Amino acid sequence: MNRKLLMRGKVKEAYDLGSELEFQFTDNISVFDKIIPTRIPYKGETLCREGVFWFERAERMGIRNHFVRYLPPAGMIVRKVSIVSPERITRETKGHLIPLEFICRWYVAGSLFDRLESGEMDPEALGFPRGRKVSYAEQLPEPYIEVSTKLEKTDRLLSRDEALELARLSPQEFEEITETIIRIDEDIRRCVEPRGLIHVDGKKEFAFDENREIMVVDVYGTADEDRFWDKALYEEGEYVDLSKEYVRKYYRQIGYKDLLYQARSSKMPEPEIPPLPDEIVQRTSEIYIKLYERITGERFVPAGAQ
Repeated sequence: MNRKLLMRGKVKEAYDLGSELEFQFTDNISVFDKIIPTRIPYKGETLCREGVFWFERAERMGIRNHFVRYLPPAGMIVRKVSIVSPERITRETKGHLIPLEFICRWYVAGSLFDRLESGEMDPEALGFPRGRKVSYAEQLPEPYIEVSTKLEKTDRLLSRDEALELARLSPQEFEEITETIIRIDEDIRRCVEPRGLIHVDGKKEFAFDENREIMVVDVYGTADEDRFWDKALYEEGEYVDLSKEYVRKYYRQIGYKDLLYQARSSKMPEPEIPPLPDEIVQRTSEIYIKLYERITGERFVPAGAQ
C-alpha cells in the first residue's frame, strides 16, 4: 500500500493511504508554540489510545465519526475527507472538512478569563447576572460554545452567522453540531468525574461524509486537546491544568518563557527552547500515563507489552 506523508504537525503525523488516512501520534511535546527537542516516552501512545477510547464510546452512542481502527501502539486509521478552501464550499459540497473549530467551555479558564478581565467579553454573554464579577475557575451557568476558523494562518473567533457563511452550513446543521458537542462532553463528564477529574473545556472538529452527514473528526477528549483539572485540588482552591502545565511551569522557572515573550514583543529572533532534563522528562511521562488512566479508567500497559 502506498503511504504518503500528508502533514507533520507539532505532535501528530498524517499519512495518505488512498481512501483512508493514518494518524501517528508522536512523543513530541510543544509549549508556547515551540516544539521541545526532547521526546516524552509514551506520550503519543497515551494520546492515541485516549482518542480511540472516546471514538469507540461515540460509536456506541450513535455519533458518527471517522475512526476506523486502532493501529498499535500510537496510530489509528480514519476515513479520509477532502480539505476544501472555504471559498469553494457550497451547501451541496460533500466529503470535506468543515473549516471550523468548536471550543466548548464549562468553566472560566484560559483565554475566556482574559477576555472577561479585559472587558472584551460581557459576563451576561455567558449567562451570568448583569454586573457580576466573575472569578477564575467558576463553573459557567451553561456550556459556552465558541467557533473559530480552522484553515487560516491565524485562528480567529467567529460569530454564529459568520461561521454559517464561511462553512456554508445551514442553521440546522450548525445546531446538530452543537448538540453533538454537548452529548459528547456530557459523556466525558460522566466518565471522568468519578475518577477525580473535572473536564474544563475542549475542542472538536467536524466533517461531512459522502452523503453530507456530519461526523466527528481528528481526536477529542485527550490530554492535549482538552483541559482537565484535579477535582480534589479544585475543591481546595487550586486550578492546575494537568499534563503540559508541568512542563510550562519548568520553562517559566528557568526564565525561558520571559525571554521568549520579550523577543516576540520586540520582534527579535526567538531563543531556541532548551531540552528538558531527564527528571522532568520522566515526571512528564508519568503525568501523561496517569492522566490516561484517569480519563479511560484503564491501567496503562504499553501496547508492545500486552
